[in-house]
Amino acid sequence: MAESVPVRCPACRREHAFTPPVFPCPCGAPLTVPVLRGGVPTRIEQRTWRGSWVRLRCPACGRADDWPQPELGCSCGTVLRVPVDTGAPRPAGPKGGGARRKATAAAPVRPPFTPVTIRTARDAVTAAAQYLRWLGFTGIREAEDRAATGVDLRGDRVLGQVDPSTRPTPPRPVETLWLNCLNEDRPGAFFSLAGYTHPARLRADRLGIPLFVMDLTGTPQPVNDAADDLIGGPPTTT
Repeated sequence: MAESVPVRCPACRREHAFTPPVFPCPCGAPLTVPVLRGGVPTRIEQRTWRGSWVRLRCPACGRADDWPQPELGCSCGTVLRVPVDTGAPRPAGPKGGGARRKATAAAPVRPPFTPVTIRTARDAVTAAAQYLRWLGFTGIREAEDRAATGVDLRGDRVLGQVDPSTRPTPPRPVETLWLNCLNEDRPGAFFSLAGYTHPARLRADRLGIPLFVMDLTGTPQPVNDAADDLIGGPPTTT
């Protein structure tokens, strides 16, 4: 596993232990994105696809490819771009995940989550669906009436909504998901690529909607207590 590095959020000053992502080079060698130790992370105010990738060269075969820029979702709601040392990519061991907001003592034993690299909006929905399956929800499928309800994913006992836009998610989509969950008597989860506005986070906390932020590696990170609870408590079966 790649060695974690400390990353401090410039907004709330909270320090996180961040584990750099590892990607499989086409040559077969694992490539760790070399995080710049001591580098200062920047807040992502507006995401662009071009600015979300970093070009690295595999030291094993010399191949240069574009890989997702490392990002970290802080529990204060800020999404951070972690600086990369583009001159020092290196091979590494098995893939590791990013730092979690907090550990949940009652978290069930699960196999390692296999993320889906996000390059398109459809990839973001696929990554969220895979994460819900990993949490233990069954029957996950893309909703056919997305335009009418705003719900992207439906499971046997869960609803999911994904915001792949480059701006932080505002309150209204969170409220829309809550209304759908209320009408169908199912829990829900919201996934955003660019994080959430402060009003959206406050609204989600009042409504009990789990919020996750996804980086381009396709690994969701919880950003509120409801999300931590969802991770810690597997779906009950009836």
